[in-house]
Amino acid sequence: MTAERVLAGRYRVDEPIGRGGMASVFRGFDLTLGRQVAIKVLDPELAGDNSFRTRFRLEAQAASRMAHPTIVRVFDAGEDTERASDGTTRPVPFIVMELVHGRLLKDIIAAGPVPVDDTLRYVDGILEALEYSHRAGVVHRDIKPGNVMITDTGQVKVMDFGIARAVADGSATVAETTAIIGTASYFSPEQAKGEPVDARADLYSTGVVLYELLTGRTPFRGESPVAVAYQHVSEAPLPPSEVNETVPRALDAVALRALAKDPFQRFQDAAGFREALDATVDGRSPTKRQMGALTSELYGPNPRQAAETARSLRQLSTDTTMRRTQAGPPVAWIWAGVAILAVLLISVVFWVMTIRPGAEVPGNARIVPDVTGMTYERANGELADVDLLAFRVDEDNAEVAEGNVIRTDPEAGASVNPGQEIRVYVSRGQEMSTVPELEGLSRSAAATAISDAGLVLGTITERNDPVLAAGTVMDADQTAGASVPTGTVVNLVVASGEVAINDVTGYTIDAATRELEDLQLTVATQEDAGCPGANPPTVASQSLAPGDVPINSTITLTYCSGS
Repeated sequence: MTAERVLAGRYRVDEPIGRGGMASVFRGFDLTLGRQVAIKVLDPELAGDNSFRTRFRLEAQAASRMAHPTIVRVFDAGEDTERASDGTTRPVPFIVMELVHGRLLKDIIAAGPVPVDDTLRYVDGILEALEYSHRAGVVHRDIKPGNVMITDTGQVKVMDFGIARAVADGSATVAETTAIIGTASYFSPEQAKGEPVDARADLYSTGVVLYELLTGRTPFRGESPVAVAYQHVSEAPLPPSEVNETVPRALDAVALRALAKDPFQRFQDAAGFREALDATVDGRSPTKRQMGALTSELYGPNPRQAAETARSLRQLSTDTTMRRTQAGPPVAWIWAGVAILAVLLISVVFWVMTIRPGAEVPGNARIVPDVTGMTYERANGELADVDLLAFRVDEDNAEVAEGNVIRTDPEAGASVNPGQEIRVYVSRGQEMSTVPELEGLSRSAAATAISDAGLVLGTITERNDPVLAAGTVMDADQTAGASVPTGTVVNLVVASGEVAINDVTGYTIDAATRELEDLQLTVATQEDAGCPGANPPTVASQSLAPGDVPINSTITLTYCSGS
């Protein structure tokens, strides 16, 4: 029987549920919090690079700060070890994520045509996730149907935020390079050229997903990643309605705008993209003339003007199978960038083939910076700048502001190895407690509830009540359910078990009886023939003296009847 596999002493690894270009995904269980999770375990080729593992943890930690209904939550990222078949010990980096029940969008596309209404809903969900992440300063870099899940209830969930950046920043092996180039169908032109990217690259990739949902195919296809990258940079896509005549022509303009080569000609943010999609529901379809003008604006008036340059590029590429699948390129200046891309690709391949596998980060020491008092985000950056990995530990602290660093372990000034994990203790602020429901409890039960909630029992004041038993809580000076600092004093008002009665001598028997019975007392009456009677009869004496008497007492009223 196979032994149970547990990562970091906390996460049980169950059956595999997915496989990607850089990792395997397993169903798992968090033994500490008692919940199901998804665990992504990196391939050994990637795990062997120390610098990549550091970037990977940092990016995963950045992604874990995002909490939105359209984003698959990252709960934790860590590293374990395992023994290889040759007896050596190797690292096992992993990410713990929210377990989503549903289907990958790529499987939905593969199953057949996607209705336009569903297409708009799926793309809007992706854009909602990007609108949130871009405001948080996180660019996904790898939007594609394989990174989008549709839950059983139809909710869109985007995953793998930050992971593409970790790979892009640290590609040092053939496996890593392949993982990036493998998503070339969804690359933006600037990614294909190796240029810096911003949020508009994600919008381009979303445009590719929109195109594929509408037509059942990506706008650019080729027999190699280089061929596809070439088309992203150079060629004009066909309007979706020319590929699938059932597509509303109103969506042609949106798709072509999203796929503009120049980032400044695309939608500038996810909100603008969403508004354009909403407008197609009620908007008019553009005329052929308007579509022609838009295509000319975005992709150039003569799509075949650079055919000669295209042939030159194919000669530069070592891939002799590359084939164009779309109309020709736009303006000539782009081709210089394409030629540079080809040279860069050849250089990268040469570099990858000549580096020594398993090269280690230099072993010179790093000094832990003093990040005490900083926000965790700033401390994280300070540590990353010196190749150290932050591991956040939250704890209560009334003296340090919430979100700021209390201390580190190892402490500031310590000499450590590059890539070492530094535990960063972050203040949760003053610990808070919830005031329990106290009214109606006995005095002892209320004291126990207050203590169990981390609060302190204060003064106890007795108050008369005709109904409540002695010691029953009538009121507290803290509202039940309120969140208050731990250690807050709670003062109580409890029933005394007594009730105050008046001197009712001289009252009529009826008036005295009514007053005493209102206090839940039992009233008995008796005649005294030794004193002159009155009409109506009045109370001559009472068996209990005025003042506090036990609740539910019996009092006898004596009245004169005469001789």
